[in-house]
Amino acid sequence: MRVLGIDPGLRNLGWGLIDVDGSRLRHVANGICRSAGTDLPARLLSLHRQLAEVLEQYAPDAAAVEQTFVNRDGAATLKLGQARGVALLVPAQAGLAVGEYAPNAVKKAVVGVGHAAKEQIAHMVGVQFPGVALAGPDAADALAVAICHAHTAQSAGRLAAAVRGAGA
Repeated sequence: MRVLGIDPGLRNLGWGLIDVDGSRLRHVANGICRSAGTDLPARLLSLHRQLAEVLEQYAPDAAAVEQTFVNRDGAATLKLGQARGVALLVPAQAGLAVGEYAPNAVKKAVVGVGHAAKEQIAHMVGVQFPGVALAGPDAADALAVAICHAHTAQSAGRLAAAVRGAGA
């Protein structure tokens, strides 16, 4: 299964792709979509086009997007929410199932604690995929989202198998 992880952002939208084979994870690619344009609609369109190109090039089987929470600046939160809408829309348009994960769940899946710093996430992603050049912190976060999705899917698969086995 090929998983696309997305870390939404209006200026920088991070993305990371991994292949999942049982418990083995392999890095495929990572990058950052940088918005272009002076007004919000142009920036969102730019992100949409770039992310659609990533999906076309790498053909993932599933996608996962980090959830966002309200912060002190309401206007910035709304703009981030609109970028997150693009991050959800593009994979949905491609017919992919899209998982959503809270930042603390992503951090816990990758670092082991729910309140890890960005540097800790990037370090642990580097440990998981040694020698991989990360396009930046947003790409590292996106790979962490993909890793979280892979672990969650594996756990769900084991649970479903156990339930089927118990009913037999």
